[in-house]
Amino acid sequence: MDYRFLGRSGLKVPALSFGAGTFGGAGPLFSHWGTSGVDEARRLVDICLEAGVNLFDTADVYSDGASETVLGAALKGRRDKALISTKMTLPMGNGPNDGGSSRARLLRGVEDALMRLDTDYIDLLQLHAFDAFTPVEEVLSTLDQLVRDGKVRYLGVSNFAGWQIMKSLAVADRHGWPRYVANQVYYSLVGRDYEWDLMPLGADQGLGAIVWSPLGWGRLTGRIRRGSPIPEGSRLHETASFGPPVDDEHLYRIVDVLEVIAGETGKSVPQVALNWLLKRPTVSSIIIGARNEAQLRDNLGAIGWSLTDAEVDRLDAASTVSPPYPHFPYRRQAAFAGLNPTLAG
Repeated sequence: MDYRFLGRSGLKVPALSFGAGTFGGAGPLFSHWGTSGVDEARRLVDICLEAGVNLFDTADVYSDGASETVLGAALKGRRDKALISTKMTLPMGNGPNDGGSSRARLLRGVEDALMRLDTDYIDLLQLHAFDAFTPVEEVLSTLDQLVRDGKVRYLGVSNFAGWQIMKSLAVADRHGWPRYVANQVYYSLVGRDYEWDLMPLGADQGLGAIVWSPLGWGRLTGRIRRGSPIPEGSRLHETASFGPPVDDEHLYRIVDVLEVIAGETGKSVPQVALNWLLKRPTVSSIIIGARNEAQLRDNLGAIGWSLTDAEVDRLDAASTVSPPYPHFPYRRQAAFAGLNPTLAG
């Protein structure tokens, strides 16, 4: 396994991490992600640890806490061998303080997560969304307290806009509070919006990307092909509306190239798609989710080899889209590009 620093921190994380959203399986969304109980989860954790995948990502809202509970049980007796990442901010109930990032919500949420995970510390705590109702100073001072108390070791965010991250980092720097070092983001060959603002921000400010849904919400599994309906059993039938929209022709153009490269390299379509992400700037870890052992072992095959520059160029060409303003001049006009030659994309 390849290990990388998590942003501008001293923590090393595996290039591939495991997403425990498939554990528990409750509710209209998560039941279609996976329904692994403790026994199956323990087997998947076994395989991950054997392969060097020691970072496990979950969230309090995944199956209403069941994902954390199952993960904690699956790691029992070997907590010291694992890094646990969890997220909170999204509502866990209908009460007035059941959602958000207030001091009350975060302190209670961490205690609840520690109990479900059966641990006394969280390696990486990430805010699942930006709470515009709670002052940033309240959020960050609470996180500082949790770090000083030893209940949380590293901090990150997910689904934040660039200005929200920068405001938070500025406040943290002003008060000497811990900085965010991770940004859990949606990024894939069919969703490259991360590259416009958040990737340059991460490179400049030292946030490592932890990538969720690297196979485009299940569209890059090798089962979706031009001219064919979505296969029976695909979770896209039930979950597509929860994820970002994708233009069909754009998707098929990418899949066509993926299939050719998979054939040339002897790799699977998901392995090629994941390997492309492993070469992208700022990426610290890619979360792979698996409902069974076969899926997990196939995804693990994305490590240990590398696409050629020519193959990367073909995938770049197939997946690129016209950037929005104000980004397009820096990619289309020499006078603009010359001012920022390291800009990715």
